[in-house]
This record gives sequence, structure tokens and C-alpha cells, in this order.
Amino acid sequence: PADAGIAPAATTTATADMDRIADDYIHLVLSLGRHDENYVDAYYGPPARRAAADSAALGLAAIRARAQALVAAVRGAASASRDTVVALRRAYLARQLEALDARAAMLQGTRLSFDEESRALYDAVAPRHDAAHFEAVLRDLEAALPGEGALPERYQRWRRGFVIPRERLDTVFTAAIDACRERTARRIALPPGESFVVEYVTGKPWSGYNWYQGGYHSLIQVNTDLPIYIDRAVDLACHEGYPGHHVYNVLLEARLVRERGWPEYTVYPLFSPQSLIAEGSANYGIEMAFPGAEREEFERATLFPLAGLDPARTGEYYRVQALVARLGYAGNEAARRYLDGEIGAPEAIDWLTRYAMMSPESAAQRIRFFDTYRSYVINYNLGKDLVGAYVTRTAGASEDARWRAFEALLSSPRLPSGLR
Repeated sequence: PADAGIAPAATTTATADMDRIADDYIHLVLSLGRHDENYVDAYYGPPARRAAADSAALGLAAIRARAQALVAAVRGAASASRDTVVALRRAYLARQLEALDARAAMLQGTRLSFDEESRALYDAVAPRHDAAHFEAVLRDLEAALPGEGALPERYQRWRRGFVIPRERLDTVFTAAIDACRERTARRIALPPGESFVVEYVTGKPWSGYNWYQGGYHSLIQVNTDLPIYIDRAVDLACHEGYPGHHVYNVLLEARLVRERGWPEYTVYPLFSPQSLIAEGSANYGIEMAFPGAEREEFERATLFPLAGLDPARTGEYYRVQALVARLGYAGNEAARRYLDGEIGAPEAIDWLTRYAMMSPESAAQRIRFFDTYRSYVINYNLGKDLVGAYVTRTAGASEDARWRAFEALLSSPRLPSGLR
């Protein structure tokens, strides 16, 4: 939309200063997007701002100098507000600008290690795990999947029995989306008219993507290059939709852009700390929507029959998948070693097939993801762990309190370092 419905800003000097910094921040994000086609994930503010960034055509050195000056301005700006969210806004803008500076430096040729890069861009560093850590999980998988051949091959043969047929894909996804939305809407008041459209695409390095359009609308794309297994229906419906990316962006627009008049949330730079919150909350949102055994029960009753799969095998599927989930950080290790130059693409594919239980085709697609998005991979698993620990620490075991804490996180400027 041409206008995001930004409310008039408050008139205090401190607020006016922060709003000017926010405007400059938007200009720099859009300017850096001219140098990096993947950098601007979403922008739904006034078109004149994008036109101004295009017209200015700032070079990387100028972008970095202005970002560094803005960081100093944010950190030096006075504030008498006792509003916690206002304080979070200041910290958010400073850290987002620091990440912008780091990304611009990378585009200039600065080389960072995997961990240095993730700290600079995402405000977090993933834990390290050696091969022995994953071998212990593989021993449990060996017992769960006895048979002939190497374990990764046995796993892929077994898993082929749980592929959603292409002709049933939209029916299964629609049912999953409806259930995720209904469960989210019980707990979070969604703005009237919010919605998204689903498209099925090919030739992408990712399995799914939410392109937020503003005005409470998203475009969600699902990549059908590779087989889509039954668990991906709920995963993608929750992660990309409810209560994941779509809800996150809707709440930021409703609570921060429209209610508070903060323009900086009309732009989303992908390589920034915001992504760890976005991806982590989207992954943890699956457990929020389907706590405990509820997911397995829903899939047995609804999704397995719609996909033409045997509902009696639901328990078997999720017992094995629970073991495979314990290999979640194997992808991080492959990315770290590959991007740090310790191994090449063939070795990274071998690692992913052995320790992440990926098919060779999925592993090759994952390498393309590493090439494009680099240390971004930490945002999914580390992000989920940080968000989950934060919600549990903040709310305890009460489901109502957990949803309140989760909603507050989705609609605030909290940083990854603020989750610890």
C-alpha cells in the first residue's frame, strides 16, 4: 500500500529526535538494498521514501559513515520516558544500525568468521557441537530404524511413505492454515481484514517464504522443488502464517507503526537482529499453537487422511521425527565449517546427509541457502531456543501467561540479547 497508516508522532523533543533518526534509518536500509538485492525483506511505507533512497544513490562508504553517526546519535539522545517499550526502541535502533554497518562492510569485502558475522548481524552466536554429539543421537535413530543399508538411506526410504501427493498439497495446507489461525485467534486479537495468499513456486533456495505487503497482508510462497512431507504442513502454516511471520508483522504494524507512529517498522532488513526474533518466534510458534500431544492428535485426525496417508502411522512418524529434531544444530555446524572454509560443498553435503538426515538433494539445496544467506541459519534453531526460554522464564507453565508473553514479544522491539 502507498501509505501504512502511520499515526502522528508525539511532540516531545526526545520523541522527535528518535523519529528523525528512524527516518534516516529507513533511508539507509533502502539505500543498502540497492547494493544487496536480498537485504530489504519488506517495505510498506510511503513510496517517496524509496524514491528518495534511489535518487540519493549512496555508496557503501557513505552508508557506513551515516550509520555510525546515527548509532552515536541514538546512544546520546536524551530520554525521560519510563515506558519500557520506548527504551527498547532506542536499543533496537542502535543495534539495527550497527548490523547495517556490518553488512555494508561485508559488501565492501570485510571477511568475518561465521561466529563473528552472526554476532554482528544477529546479536547472537550459536553453540558449537562436534560430531560425537550427533553420533549419540544417530545411535538412537539406528535402534528406531533397523534394516539394511546406511542409516541416512534407511531414513529417506522410510520417510518417502509420508510425502504429501502434489495434487493434495493445497487441500492439506489449507486445513493446516485454518487450524493454526483458529488456535492463534483464540489467544491473540488479530486486526480485522488481516489475510495472506499462498503461492506454490519452484527454483528457490528456501522451502517457504513470507513476503509481508503491509496493510495486514502477506504473500506466502511454498517451494515445491523437493518432496513435501506431512509435518511440513503445520510447520509452514504456523511458521509463515499463524502465529509466525504473518502475525509478527501484523502486530508490529498495528502496535508500533499505527498506534505509536514509529516508522522504522515499515522496513525490515533481513540481515539484522530482527531476523532472529522473527525466525525464532515463528519456529517456537508451532509449539505455542500445538502444545504437547495436540499436534500429533490433529494430524492423525485431519492431515494424514487428507493427504491419503495411514493415520495409524502418525505415532511412528513423530517418534522418529523427535529423534531427528535432536540433530537440529547439525545444519549450523555444516554452515560454520563451510563458510569458514574448513570444508567444501561436497563435504558439507556429506555432513548434512549423515548428521542432519537430509537427502542429497535437500542438502544441495541447503548449500545454496548457505551461499545466499550465510550465518542466517542460526536464527531458526538458536532463535527458537532463545524465544522458548524467554517465554518460559517470563510466564512459567500457565498457557494463558505464555500466550501473553509471546504476544508481547511479537509486538515489541526486543533484541536477541534481551532474551537472555
